[in-house]
Amino acid sequence: MLRILILPALFLLSCNPKAQNSPNNKEELKLEFSLPKKLKEVSGLTISKDKKIFWVIEDKGNKNSVYGINDQGQMLARIPVENAENTDWEDIISDAQGNIYIGDFGNNDNDRRDLAILKIDLKDITQTTTKITQTTTFHYQGQTEFPPKKSNLLYDCEGFIEMDGNFYLFTKNRSKGFDGTFLVFQVPNKQGDFEAKLIGMLKLDGGYNDAAITSATINSTKDKIVLLTHKNIHVLSGFTADDFSAAKIQKVPLNHNSQKEAIVFFDDKTVVIADEKGKAEGGNVYKFDLSL
Repeated sequence: MLRILILPALFLLSCNPKAQNSPNNKEELKLEFSLPKKLKEVSGLTISKDKKIFWVIEDKGNKNSVYGINDQGQMLARIPVENAENTDWEDIISDAQGNIYIGDFGNNDNDRRDLAILKIDLKDITQTTTKITQTTTFHYQGQTEFPPKKSNLLYDCEGFIEMDGNFYLFTKNRSKGFDGTFLVFQVPNKQGDFEAKLIGMLKLDGGYNDAAITSATINSTKDKIVLLTHKNIHVLSGFTADDFSAAKIQKVPLNHNSQKEAIVFFDDKTVVIADEKGKAEGGNVYKFDLSL
């Protein structure tokens, strides 16, 4: 049986985009199941439309495959993506129609010129391979140096969502003098090469483990986006399709510090979170009830 942690009611924040804390929650994140031992560097997960399969990927240095896992943590399938290289796969998402996309945009050094989002024809665990049906390549508006100065390393990305025909990318700040700043970019969900349009510059509260974004997910009504960090989730609201600059942010402490790398809405009140396997922790999947 799934164990769900209920949060106290969250209060809404003012239009100031700086993140602030929700009421203190003293409970810890609850374990659902452990990932297969072979999957030590999970970087993204999404859920099949029937909610029976978790689709999981790993990041740089791992196979160009998507893994199908059930809610007991058993691996049911390893499905290679044909003609694709795992340069640095950092997130996997589904849109409202059930189409699946892989974000090959990990960019630790902020020097990549081959950033891409791959749409694949993955439907079920009986497939022996999956093919790319659309490739969206892009570069960031405003980036003119590869890499930029160490004080402006704002062009890594580990989290994105799809909304009404566009992708939205939430960057991971790797700058010297980290201050929680992140950028929001919009890219058309189309075949082709595009300039990612800057539509927001926001800030999360806290240090690197509190505020460096590792994954993102959106609810079915498309009015709440949840950003994941190692220690917290951050709930965005009040955004519009072309402007995130006035978004409100709720910071929800998880009271659990691990290398959390993947998040997806299970339903509109519940998120599923996965972390990488470390020496003494991680390699698990958790559920968390937002009570939004």
